[in-house]
Amino acid sequence: MGRELRQTVFTDEDHQLFRTRLKQSLGVLHDTVARPSFGLAQPMLGAELEMFLADPDDGLPVARNEEVRLAAADPRLVLEVNRYNLEANLTPVPLRGAPFTALHQETRDLLGAVAKAALPHGAVPYCSGTLPTLRPGDLTRHNVSAKRRYGLLDDALGRTPRDLSVHVHGEPSCRMRSDSVCAQGAASSWQIHLTVPAADFARFYNAAQLVIAPVLAVCANSPVLLGRLLWDESRIPWYEQAFGTPRSPATDSFERTGFGDGWVRDGVGELMEAACRHRPLMPMCADTPPTEDTDHGGPAELEELRLHVGTVWWWNRPVYDPVGDGHLRIEMRALPSGPTPADMAANTALLTGLVLDHATGHEPVAPALPFAQARANFYAAARQGLDATLWWPRTSGAPVRRNAHELVRSLLGRAARGLAGAGVTDAEVQRWLGVMEARVASGCSPARWHRKARRAGACDRDIFRHSLELASEDVPVHAWPVPGWRGRGPWA
Repeated sequence: MGRELRQTVFTDEDHQLFRTRLKQSLGVLHDTVARPSFGLAQPMLGAELEMFLADPDDGLPVARNEEVRLAAADPRLVLEVNRYNLEANLTPVPLRGAPFTALHQETRDLLGAVAKAALPHGAVPYCSGTLPTLRPGDLTRHNVSAKRRYGLLDDALGRTPRDLSVHVHGEPSCRMRSDSVCAQGAASSWQIHLTVPAADFARFYNAAQLVIAPVLAVCANSPVLLGRLLWDESRIPWYEQAFGTPRSPATDSFERTGFGDGWVRDGVGELMEAACRHRPLMPMCADTPPTEDTDHGGPAELEELRLHVGTVWWWNRPVYDPVGDGHLRIEMRALPSGPTPADMAANTALLTGLVLDHATGHEPVAPALPFAQARANFYAAARQGLDATLWWPRTSGAPVRRNAHELVRSLLGRAARGLAGAGVTDAEVQRWLGVMEARVASGCSPARWHRKARRAGACDRDIFRHSLELASEDVPVHAWPVPGWRGRGPWA
C-alpha cells in the first residue's frame, strides 16, 4: 500500500477479474516458493519507522509532512495517513555481525535529517505509539495526506460516522466516532521485517505469534490517547477499530485486522488464502495474468496478491517479494514507535532473537499452547504491559500462567541464543539485550514511565517536552528521570 494507485474507479468487472487473479496467484505462489532458487541465502532484517510531526513547545501535531519530506529530499521517507505522520523505510541489513547497531545508526541519521527539514516548519519528529497531546479535532478528514490511496480506502471501506465507533477502555474510557481512515493517524509503529525460508515459514510465523506478547509487554509506549490514560499499548485496539470492521454486533473482534485465528500448519499459502477471503478494496489488475515464468527470468510478480495482502492489517503479516530471486518475510507490526533509537534497536534484538530461537528444529511447528490463549496473551500484554499475566507453554504438561515481567526476564537467555545462532556477534548481543535486561531490572517500560510521570502530577504537554528532550539524547528509557518524581532516583 506504499505505492500510489493509477486507477481510482473500479467496476463490477474489475472486482470479478481481480478475484480471478487472486485465485490464480495462489496456485502460482505455491509453485514459485517451491523452486530451489527461491529465497535468500542470508537472512535479512529491515524496519519501518513511523513518527509524528509535532510542535516542540506544546506537542500539538504539525500538518506539514509533504513539505518536510520534500525538504529532506530523502527517498526513504514517505507520507503516512495524516499530514502530521511520516514513515521512514530503513535499509535492510544481513542478520549477522552487528545488524542492530546498523539499524540504530540509520534511525539516528534519519531522525536527524527529519529534524533539520522540519525545523523551518515549526516541527520536530516525535517517536511514540500515540501522540499524547493529540486532540479529537486532529483526527478529521482535512488532515488526511494528499495521497489518492487514502481517499480510496475510505470509499472502499464504506465508512460513515455511525459505522465506526472507536473506543478503548481506560481511566476514563475513550470513545470517538469517525467516518474516515484518518483515525489511524493517531498510531505510529516500529515495524520489523524478517526474511524466512519458505520451507520453514510456518515455524517462524508461529514463533512470532507466540513471543510477541511478552515482547509487547516490555516495549509498550502508548498509554495516553486523546488525553485519557488507557491501555499500556492503546495503539493496538485503536488501530484495529480504525481499519477493521466488526465481525458481528456481538463481538469485539474485527475483520481485516487483528491477531489471527489459528496456528499455521501448511506454510505461507495458508495465510495468503485466508487473506484472499476478505473483500478486495483496491481491485487494480496488472496488464497480464499471474504466471510463474516472467520476461526477466525472475519469480512471479503476483501484483494482485501483493496489493491485496497490503489491505489486510494483521499484526504479523506475510510478505511475498519478487525482487531478485524472490523471498518471503514476516512483517512484525505490533511494536510501537520510540521512544529512542536505542530503545527501538534493543526491542528489535529481543523480538528477533526470540523468534529465531523458538523457530529452531527443537520446537514444535505449532507451539504447545492453545491459540486462543496466545491471542489472549497479546491483548493482555497490550492492556496491562508488564503487569499482565500470560499463558506460557511448557516442554511437558499443560501451559502455566506467568507474570509478564518475570517471563521476559526468563526469556532473555533464549533471545541471546537465537541471535548467536544466526551469527550475531557476542558484543552486539550483549549491547542490545543489555538494554532490555536493564529495562526489565528497573521495571521501566516506556508506558510505565509515562504513567509514573502522570501520577507525579505532570501534564501530557510537560511529559511530551521531557520525553522529547531525553529522546534527543538517545538515552534508553530505563535511565530516564521522571518529572516531578521525588523518590530515590528514577524508579526507586
